[in-house]
Amino acid sequence: MKISTAIVQKQGALLNIENAQLDDPKPNEVLVKIVSSGVCHTDAAGRDMGMTPYPLALGHEGAGIIEKIGSSVTTVRPGDHVVLSFSYCGHCENCLSGHPANCVHLNELNFGGHNFDGSHRIHDESGNDISTFFGQSSFSSYSVVDEHGVTKVSKDVDINVLGPLGCGFQTGAGTVLNYLKPEFGSSIVIFGTGAVGLSAIMAAKIIGMDNIIAVDVYDNRLKIAKELGATGVINSTIENPNEIIQKVTRFGVDYSIDTTGVPQVIKTAVTALKPSGVCALLGIAGDVTFNIQQDIMGESKKVVGVIEGDAIPQLFIPKLVNYYQKGMFPFDKLIRFYNFKSINQAFEDSANGSVIKPVVKILDD
Repeated sequence: MKISTAIVQKQGALLNIENAQLDDPKPNEVLVKIVSSGVCHTDAAGRDMGMTPYPLALGHEGAGIIEKIGSSVTTVRPGDHVVLSFSYCGHCENCLSGHPANCVHLNELNFGGHNFDGSHRIHDESGNDISTFFGQSSFSSYSVVDEHGVTKVSKDVDINVLGPLGCGFQTGAGTVLNYLKPEFGSSIVIFGTGAVGLSAIMAAKIIGMDNIIAVDVYDNRLKIAKELGATGVINSTIENPNEIIQKVTRFGVDYSIDTTGVPQVIKTAVTALKPSGVCALLGIAGDVTFNIQQDIMGESKKVVGVIEGDAIPQLFIPKLVNYYQKGMFPFDKLIRFYNFKSINQAFEDSANGSVIKPVVKILDD
């Protein structure tokens, strides 16, 4: 079938909305009519870093309506509202033990550019293959996705706001609720108050953590952090985070989260921990140098990487929707909508920090 999809032809280029051909779903796949899709930092990384072969159809925070299902699909039916999330095999040890975000095939399935069987579903008008992103490429009018990649959600909630639950919001909230599992009354500091960091703050409030400290360089974002549950905020261009954290907590925090990927910020996130504290790294980062004895081992600190909030999307996303319906996870406050033709503006506004979570409405166009 003919579709419209946002394609980046070469590394670092702008996205172009182009006509393409989409194959029918295979037995394990579904056809989704995309309603909207969030813009995530990982989309920008896919555009700029060459992590997936070009030409590449981007988008990985899609929400839409099931149009057709393959013969072996049992979890969704045509007409169901769904959120699209990351791709996983469902068969490896990590998937079977309840950690699909640690799937041994995760990088291949999400960044390899092809579907489970190694083939492609998207082709240009000359029949040449176009790479898929996260097994969905949701900046498209339609998408073919493996059954593992879709989660049924309530039709009582505006589907336009739900796409970011598939990655950014899931990552921040899931890191707190699924991975760290902090105790009631414990303390946490979150470095970076974008969509991921603010989701972590909302989750920390749900838990009932005592000290929820947000660190950023933008006062407007820190203001939002305060509104969403932060008990304290620090502008790191004005104040030394570790000095403030020591004053507030005496010995440091139980948990820290870095969403920035900035090496010095990561080191600060580890320093902020009390002995035996845990630092979760969520940002795309490069080399960071530690003195293992002084910075980590000498105080039994733990530094861990967490992918997609260690979530099982089909279980976790409906829980987040439920929290949202109860007013406990008001992620819609972070969203600004864009039409499909303005997709590059959405990327620009995300990069310059003027918008926390851009969401592109595909269906409106």
